Amino acid sequence: MANIKSAKKRILVNQTKADRNKAIRSSVKTAVKKVYAAIDAGDQETAKSALLNATSTIDKAAKKGVYHKNYASRKISRLNLAVNKMA
Repeated sequence: MANIKSAKKRILVNQTKADRNKAIRSSVKTAVKKVYAAIDAGDQETAKSALLNATSTIDKAAKKGVYHKNYASRKISRLNLAVNKMA
């Protein structure tokens, strides 16, 4: 355990940020799973609505700095491709 006050604060702040990032990553994973589940079920309307939600969630995560913008863009692009292949 740290002895210096600023180091103690840094530990607390890092833990808070880690918890926040973990929650955001989890919500992104859930949204992506919903898209792929709809694709596997063959339900195009559900897949499109899930894609819209997942895109929004991924963009918000990238905006908050949880994901790099290129990573987020690549993930969205692959989801779009998967949904478009259904048609």
